[in-house]
Amino acid sequence: MRYLKIIFLMSLAACQQSVKEPIEYVDPFIGTGGHGHTYPGAAHPFGMMQLSPDSRLEGWDGCGGYHYSDSILYGFSHTHLSGTGVPDYADVLLMPTTGDLYLNNGADGSKGYCSVFSHEKEKAEAGFYQVFLEDYGVDVQLTVSERSGFHQYTFPQGEDAQVVLDLRHRDQVLTAQIEIVDSLTIQGHRYSNAWATDQRLHFFMRLSSPIKNITFTDDSLVVGLSFGQLQDPLQIKVGISAVDELGAQQNVDTEISHWDFEQTKTNTQNAWRKVLDKIVVEGKSEDTKTVFYTAMYHSMLNPNLYIDVDGRYRGVDLEIQQDTIDMHYTIFSLWDTFRATHPLFTLIEQERTNQFIRTLLRMYEQGGILPI
Repeated sequence: MRYLKIIFLMSLAACQQSVKEPIEYVDPFIGTGGHGHTYPGAAHPFGMMQLSPDSRLEGWDGCGGYHYSDSILYGFSHTHLSGTGVPDYADVLLMPTTGDLYLNNGADGSKGYCSVFSHEKEKAEAGFYQVFLEDYGVDVQLTVSERSGFHQYTFPQGEDAQVVLDLRHRDQVLTAQIEIVDSLTIQGHRYSNAWATDQRLHFFMRLSSPIKNITFTDDSLVVGLSFGQLQDPLQIKVGISAVDELGAQQNVDTEISHWDFEQTKTNTQNAWRKVLDKIVVEGKSEDTKTVFYTAMYHSMLNPNLYIDVDGRYRGVDLEIQQDTIDMHYTIFSLWDTFRATHPLFTLIEQERTNQFIRTLLRMYEQGGILPI
């Protein structure tokens, strides 16, 4: 009898351990096929950055920058739209490579920095993305904080590590600049036109290993960075800002002050746990829970934070504004979200809903009209 009791307790413990958290049901690949227009990369709940792979350069089914039917990746950019009907964003692309250095993407059929990949060597979770670049033997891991991204590239032994930084990628460039501050630091900006006009993004990058050689294109919008042979993974931390390079620097230095990739991943996934745990689904199939929690995850990808850690943001009048008390957001697609998503937010995101409303009022004050 005692033996049977022990077996029963062990079985009960095993059942309890097998209970999955809501975050474990999130599948960021849902919606990346068909006409879903989602992206599989790393994002923070309502965060400023969406660090994701790009496999499509144009077209309606390339709105999110990625389509599940594709087999070639061009790199990893830091801003993406989810579920929209018009393409935009995909700012500041990074692509790790080995071998011959190419500063064109190869989309025209010529040799370029793009690489074949397979879904068998690809993984996506809330706040984390990983893929293996077949052409270079490079393992790529991505995670984010609210306003910053963390890249980790593991290069094959015996190969020189290279990274291409491309500001031409995707939409029309109005003005852009890449500044090599020193061997471990890069900053710059990219102003562009697409769905929205005169979009302004500034970036600041910190590298874990020093640059040994630099190769620019004639227009200085693409640069190849060579690092030599590395024993450890190359890590790159990237902050972005709509205000200036200082804002981007303060964002990344404040949010990711260390070089612990796993810590940043854990922090962001804990943020996802906090928001996803607000609704508990019981008594449904595993597939139903996957559909539900992935939809809930997608609903929390935007509106996006649009204010730096120092309280500065760029208003709809394109002037730099200051608010050290409140949060400010962007990407309000009120055509459909007002009918379903925002009513949901009034139940599970009440504090943010008030921040959204105050953001809309500031937009009206600065621009004379509410966003469309």
